[in-house]
Amino acid sequence: MSKKKYTIQNSPFVVPTTDGKIINEHFGKATNGNTNISIAHMKAPAGWSEPFQTPEFDEYTFIIRGKKQFIIDGETVVLNAGESIKIEKNTRVQYSNPFTEVCEYIAICTPAFSIDLVNREG
Repeated sequence: MSKKKYTIQNSPFVVPTTDGKIINEHFGKATNGNTNISIAHMKAPAGWSEPFQTPEFDEYTFIIRGKKQFIIDGETVVLNAGESIKIEKNTRVQYSNPFTEVCEYIAICTPAFSIDLVNREG
């Protein structure tokens, strides 16, 4: 019997958080040891924010619902549902949802997200 050439992920790794954000990593370092790419489904509650960070990975974000704010090298950018962005590695960025509804989005990091590579401030 040959090995299947696909993997269905129906039990993503639930990343523990303390800020109300829901992170379900479908593929990546925490889920299956893949250090090349991570794909996560996120839900950031209204009023959520993270400290500034300068990740050592490219991060792509696609907004499914709601809005998400990015402060990228001092410039504020707001994305709405259906929009996406790529932020290059070694760029100082802060992610937040200062709005009144949950922001649901997909985040893809290359190489994979790792707490050792995110370089959060504070």
